[in-house]
Amino acid sequence: MKTAAIIGGGVIGGGWAARFLLNGWNVRVFDPDPEAERKIGEVLDNARRSYPGLFDKGVPAEGNLTFHETMSDAVDGAIWIQESVPERLELKQKVYQALQAACAHDAIIGSSTSGFKPSELQGCAVRPEQILVCHPFNPVYLLPLVEVVATEKNAKAFVDHACEIIEGIAMHPLRVRKEIDAHIADRFLEAVWREALWLIKDGIATTEEIDNAIRYGFGIRWAQMGLFETYRVAGGEAGMKHFMAQFGPALEWPWTKLMDVPEFNDELVDLIAGQSDDQSGAYSIRELERIRDNNLVGMMRALKAQDWGAGALLNKAESKQSPPDFAGLIETVRRVVPLDWTDYNGHMNEARYLQAFGDATDRFMEIVGCDAQYISTGGSYFTAETHIRHVDEVHAGHEIHIQTFCADGAGKKMHLFHQMFSGDRLLATGEHMLIHVSLETRKASVPGDAVAQKLAKVAGLHSKLTPPDGMGRMVGKR
Repeated sequence: MKTAAIIGGGVIGGGWAARFLLNGWNVRVFDPDPEAERKIGEVLDNARRSYPGLFDKGVPAEGNLTFHETMSDAVDGAIWIQESVPERLELKQKVYQALQAACAHDAIIGSSTSGFKPSELQGCAVRPEQILVCHPFNPVYLLPLVEVVATEKNAKAFVDHACEIIEGIAMHPLRVRKEIDAHIADRFLEAVWREALWLIKDGIATTEEIDNAIRYGFGIRWAQMGLFETYRVAGGEAGMKHFMAQFGPALEWPWTKLMDVPEFNDELVDLIAGQSDDQSGAYSIRELERIRDNNLVGMMRALKAQDWGAGALLNKAESKQSPPDFAGLIETVRRVVPLDWTDYNGHMNEARYLQAFGDATDRFMEIVGCDAQYISTGGSYFTAETHIRHVDEVHAGHEIHIQTFCADGAGKKMHLFHQMFSGDRLLATGEHMLIHVSLETRKASVPGDAVAQKLAKVAGLHSKLTPPDGMGRMVGKR
């Protein structure tokens, strides 16, 4: 199992620990703060609750988390070292000297710095080629972006390897072409922040009104298309050139004060803090984090359904599955119940049981060869009848798995019986009769030879098993 070392366990370091841990890495943490274990534990609780719910095909088994009293002990065996100490250059350089005295020479040292350039970080380092900027965004366990900034001292193969690791934990490495203060994304945030300060100081808007302008308007557009793609659409059929011709002259108008900053005095700080307390003071930080995570998961799952933006990254991350063993019950679903699958009773909505069983049927169809390529040739299975038994309840964040029994696979029929479990606890069963159809005539038809043969093989092997309890039951009848 791969090992990552986290140096500095604050909000960002804790997020990195959760991201690696929930992607199957062992994580070793160094932080002199006596409260570090508690703080990282709380971040990890939030991550365990939200991150697995982004995926429909399960996540790797969680790695082991350990805390260490020295940096040299923490980096033992680590192939990735993430530095997330406070933003003081002399402190970071001192940390690198200690790390490089103990870590493997080929380990990657990534810095979470939001402002320093890698050439500054590499100063005084014994092996400057080992240090990169790998700047994430909070919460690190949900947001996929990592700004990767290198110098000419970093070999291309080294940077490529770093990006491969980042992609392996379902994140997106954005290679910054040239060193620049604050990299890319934070420069945008800084520009918006400066303008927001003036709007508050000049009495034009409150903190809540500014937040509403973002979250009800362009913030939603930016979340799924970014800046330039949004403006390309705004240009209509004529595209980006039309948009630039129409709105380009506005850049010369004195709309904003981006090059000017209001005096950051106690009066302005108190004004902003008071408005922020009025806006969000009814919630604790932990409550706000959970609300944030709920919203992020919901938005990213919506993007996932469209295979767009951050959702496309999630689809790519879960695209590989190993072929199952046909001799026993076939595991067709393993996943965590996402946050948006629960109802007013606090447990999984009954419609989601059907969705999970439908996903199990889809996976079984893929297994026997009725996949997207086969369906594109004009054949598929339609569900003719479904019977679901709700045996027990399950809540958001709980892992579920579905085992599928093939009761019949002869001719045009496919008779499946799914059992949903949480651990060893039976939650529900779903019995489904499907009929193969021609997508051209929309009428029943025999499946192609390859599908028919594989389905018959599975049904034959399953006929040797004891039929699952509850199969063939009618509603209300044992």
